[in-house]
Amino acid sequence: MARKVFVSGCYDLLHSGHVEFFKQASQYGDLYVGIGSDETILHYKHHKTVYSEQERLYMVKSIRYVKDAFINAGDGIMDFIPTVDFLKPDILVVNSDGGSEEKKRFCAERGIEYVVLERVPADGLQARSSTALKKTPCQIPTRLDLAGTWIDQPYVSCFRPGWALTISLEPTFEIRERCGLATSTRNQIKSIWPYQLPNMDAETLARLVFCFENHPEREGGHISGAQDAIGICVPGLARHFYNNHFWPEKIETCQNETVLSWLESHLCLIPMNPRSAGCSVVEGKDINADKVKALTDAAEDCWNSIMQCSLDGFAKAYLNSFMAQVAMFPAMIQGEVQKFIDEYSVMDGVLAWKMPGAGGGGYLALVVRDAEIFCREHTEAIPLSIRRGWM
Repeated sequence: MARKVFVSGCYDLLHSGHVEFFKQASQYGDLYVGIGSDETILHYKHHKTVYSEQERLYMVKSIRYVKDAFINAGDGIMDFIPTVDFLKPDILVVNSDGGSEEKKRFCAERGIEYVVLERVPADGLQARSSTALKKTPCQIPTRLDLAGTWIDQPYVSCFRPGWALTISLEPTFEIRERCGLATSTRNQIKSIWPYQLPNMDAETLARLVFCFENHPEREGGHISGAQDAIGICVPGLARHFYNNHFWPEKIETCQNETVLSWLESHLCLIPMNPRSAGCSVVEGKDINADKVKALTDAAEDCWNSIMQCSLDGFAKAYLNSFMAQVAMFPAMIQGEVQKFIDEYSVMDGVLAWKMPGAGGGGYLALVVRDAEIFCREHTEAIPLSIRRGWM
């Protein structure tokens, strides 16, 4: 009869190092794995898990070296004690950086063999650890609004319903705070899922984010527009139709590779100073039916031009949308913003410009004739990578 071998850990960011550890431990007998519960990790390591305990249990059980796995019922660093008392293993295996005198004494008291393994990567692979993976850059995307910004607020769409257009962007550059790229919403997401979005239905995910960010006890009473949550969570190009409500009546998406690649080849960002603290872009707003019609018409034209890959039509509608925004919210242009517009709008290859989000600073988002050439000639310019759908 094979001996029972036991290992225990969180296995939240499951990686090749874990699999190799399981492989080595299984050489001593039938391998059983204890997994830290969500509650234990929250109280012991003071952060939420990326994957739930049931998802981690499923993944660990699916590894061929594992005979069976359990959620540990205990707490703290020795949360596996109830599992060991139930399983009665012959051997407890730990990594060299996970061993301790306390674990060694625990095994001696129960007559369990205590084995320490060095952390060795599988052949051809680099060494992995959860600690190192957590130091990698956050993969939460951001969003760029292309047209129709402000229509997601009922005090705008009450005059006329219309579309907002957004693209979800890979975080391939430093995403600065207060710069119009939905960083407040992105930070809310990071408080739940610190490293990446969960693989689930994008619209449902956007609803969850929107509700989480706009909880009833939120200070100030301001409701963040849904276009931020949708723009981040829905991959590719999306348009969402608002009609005097905070959540859109419908969402349409485009995942066509030709269209997305075409957009990437004509868009880039220019860094400006962040929006200043205390800046209010809604002061002095002037909203009426004619101005909202100009906004919604521009968004409709923008979508149609993108679908046709018409650069001249896209640039015209993009700029018209921005001018309609500024007509309603003139405080979007303040500080040094106009200086940047004056400088870049006359450059060779620049066809249109706007500020992301509510404006007031941050970035100048340009439509250019050729993004690769423009970014090469202007090193401050940032090329964009649109996030594709789940593979």
